[in-house]
Amino acid sequence: MFTFIEKAVLGMALLRILSGGIEIFAAFLMLRFNDIEKALILNSSLALVGPIILIATTSIGLLGLTDRISFQTIFWVFLGVGCILYGVRSG
Repeated sequence: MFTFIEKAVLGMALLRILSGGIEIFAAFLMLRFNDIEKALILNSSLALVGPIILIATTSIGLLGLTDRISFQTIFWVFLGVGCILYGVRSG
């Protein structure tokens, strides 16, 4: 009857909903301003939001798993996220 939602999963989902809302709001602003320069500024701002949300959701997920996974596994996951961010930024 009642479904228990883990706090970590709820936090991750809420961050993703927030991220999606920011993206949609930025799209509406682009249409509202109807200016390529302002749209480019908004799009560049979104490039900062994405990695922050990625790191935050990954951190919440790993914190939710700390009792089930080793420190070494957490290290490798964060290293992988770092490699993703490095690859996106250097491209």
